[in-house]
Amino acid sequence: MSKVHIIGAGMTPLGKHLDQSVKQLTATAVDAALADAGLKTADIEAAWFCNTRQGALEGQHGVRGQASLRAYGFEGIPIFNTDNACASSSSGLYQAFATVKAGMHDIAIVVGAEKMNYPEKRKEMFEAFKGSWDRELADEHIARLLATGNDLELPPEAVEPSGERSVFMDIYAAQARAHMHRFGTTQRQIATVAAKNHTHSVLNPYAQYRFPMTVDEVMNDRLIIWPVTRAMCAPMSDGAAALIVASDAAVARLGGSRAVHVRGIGVSSSSNRKPDEYDKHLTRVAAQRCYEMAGVGPEDINVAELHDASAIAEILHSENVGFCAYGEGGPLVESGATKLGGRLPINVSGGLLSKGHPIGATGAIQIFELVTQLRGEAGERQVAGARFGLAENGGGFHGLEEAACVVTLLEGPC
Repeated sequence: MSKVHIIGAGMTPLGKHLDQSVKQLTATAVDAALADAGLKTADIEAAWFCNTRQGALEGQHGVRGQASLRAYGFEGIPIFNTDNACASSSSGLYQAFATVKAGMHDIAIVVGAEKMNYPEKRKEMFEAFKGSWDRELADEHIARLLATGNDLELPPEAVEPSGERSVFMDIYAAQARAHMHRFGTTQRQIATVAAKNHTHSVLNPYAQYRFPMTVDEVMNDRLIIWPVTRAMCAPMSDGAAALIVASDAAVARLGGSRAVHVRGIGVSSSSNRKPDEYDKHLTRVAAQRCYEMAGVGPEDINVAELHDASAIAEILHSENVGFCAYGEGGPLVESGATKLGGRLPINVSGGLLSKGHPIGATGAIQIFELVTQLRGEAGERQVAGARFGLAENGGGFHGLEEAACVVTLLEGPC
């Protein structure tokens, strides 16, 4: 079967694009990806459109991709809609990868596009997050997760009421408390992740936030729910990204000096594992599947984008993908190894925390960053000598962990 490559990638700047529609954001990203690949609309044989919010906030419950991509000019080709919570566009990439690898199409496009900011629908904006977990079992799942950190001694501020927030921040706070209780992870280590990623984002022209932060500034920011402060949380972002996926034959025909090889991609869903069964964590399972397909391991990775919707998530997933032992994620970031110029730079884009987190587009945006890095085109944030890049993208919540996870491993042009 054919190898699979990414030959074009484009994205919009991230932020609050109140004056732009999903169709407009889509067009900007597709324009950039086609130009990057040197292709035209007619060259695309199939498309995946990835979005989570149009149903809840615009009433566009079905045929979202047909609506946005038909408006762009795509006609007659297969168009598939993918909604897998925060893992939507990485899931779309998995599906396009499989189709191209199977020889059904030579060139396909994956588009993630999301509008999250609707000032006139603020209640609905926050209510939409609850659609990414099992609503019937939500209270039971939160109680199970909170119980894993019940023996942790909490400071007085941990029981004070706080303001409006995504329900997922409650989940991340519970995961943080459990990790602190079991491994001794500190709030300062969690804050170090946020400070690192905010500082990285200064170098990324696409980032929603472009200002550095110190660890103390992160810790002293407004408390959301202990131990999570505002600077430890990803913002609500509008934006889009597009990836063009191609076979060996297409690369040979078009000339592939900048083609990035998709060496491996692994996907998993959650299970009824026990809290201490870390080897069964869905991210560990997806990573192992990805490494097996790629024929390389965590020790080979030069740059990574991990799903840091909250700062604790980068610590958890650096362990889950094998960058360090369980319990060592906090010391890893504190050592400086994961900052730009360190042994294994993580989230040099600024991560979700500072670059932004437009839910359905986030996975494709992670891949855009890795493609840019592996081509050596990242400018001031370039990781020197990067050959292998890894993206981990989780989505939703079920039980003790995310509901879906996609781990993708890319190799730069040879």
